[in-house]
Amino acid sequence: MTMPATFAELTKLQEDRLPATLAAAAASPFYRDRVGKDLRDLPLTTKADLRDAYPFGMLAVPRERLATYHESSGTTGIPTSSYYSAADWEDLISRYARMHVGIGPSDTLLVRTPYALMLTGHVAQAGALACGATVVPADNRSAATPYATVVRLLHDLDVTLTWSLPTETLLWAAAARQAGLRPGHDFPALRALLVAGEPLSRAKRDRIAQLWQAPVVEEYGASETGGLAGECPHGTLHLWADRAIFEVLDPETGRITPDGAGELVVTPLFREAMPLLRYHIGDRVEVTYRDCACGWALPAVRVLGRSADASPALEELVFRLPAEYGVLFWRAKRLPAGLRIQIEADAWYADAAAKELAATVESAYQVKVVIEALPPGSLVPPRVLTAGPEVMKPRGLFDADEDWDRALRYY
Repeated sequence: MTMPATFAELTKLQEDRLPATLAAAAASPFYRDRVGKDLRDLPLTTKADLRDAYPFGMLAVPRERLATYHESSGTTGIPTSSYYSAADWEDLISRYARMHVGIGPSDTLLVRTPYALMLTGHVAQAGALACGATVVPADNRSAATPYATVVRLLHDLDVTLTWSLPTETLLWAAAARQAGLRPGHDFPALRALLVAGEPLSRAKRDRIAQLWQAPVVEEYGASETGGLAGECPHGTLHLWADRAIFEVLDPETGRITPDGAGELVVTPLFREAMPLLRYHIGDRVEVTYRDCACGWALPAVRVLGRSADASPALEELVFRLPAEYGVLFWRAKRLPAGLRIQIEADAWYADAAAKELAATVESAYQVKVVIEALPPGSLVPPRVLTAGPEVMKPRGLFDADEDWDRALRYY
């Protein structure tokens, strides 16, 4: 897929495609009486609208043309439906395959994001297969692939690429150490860690890359839309504005602009089964139109998380602690008088880690902070990292010394 060479060319591409997008949307029950000629005259489509339209109120093609049905994880409320035709899947795959590190027949991609009803694992698998790669489906919602199994697969199968939440890679590093393996040394085939699904601070990204001695490549998207942005070879996250129109909502004023800081609004341009017009995702972003050394005439984006989520900025301070302190895991709680933060740190550096983090957080937030530096294994117990799979098929007959409470259920 050829990228636009200039921002003017990008604008023309969007303008040329928009009439077909509006016409497709008019075929769905939700948009039938809402669509006009000017996109900017339309109200925003919200997650509440998608929930109210459950399950097929957004459908714009006959049911016979659907290829897959999905639902979001529901992390911010009731799950929303999304569905894709075969043509929609061609678009999803093409966007995933834009990874600048490349995906090819010599690659083995370990997919450690949810399958089931969510989209992310299925997109990664389809995209990798389309590029000729081997896929290892290590779904992170299945008891059949605990962390010890993931580490074994990474090592024994010479996995070259992984697809996961950023935090997953830290858990793998801890599990590898529990197994007597060294991240960054005993996994020589690993050439990149592909991540998405949570805001990623620069300090955490650098720590992951340092641990695994492999570049971290970020993507951004949603179940309702598929991939929306990808990273160029120069480390800039670019919105796929040749596949969608992006806008930024200022939640304070209600003003909507093509760039700036605010909440992301997206109109996919090549969506057939479930067109979305001015869909308000709700993620806080900062969008800029500027030249990039990669040559892509696509806007740059910084994803800052949900509007009420301050954890990415706090996480940046946690991972600025020196690597030798051994801090991989942390948690924080808001208190009436300030913040309580717990970190795991090597015993030798525990006091230094607590003092340094307290000073930086108090300076940044002007609040009282209580830091507790706990021994490794306090926040992520070793049993979580070393447990084997506990999976059995449903059965009816058990021996006297067996746990028959597991009858008829998968674990």
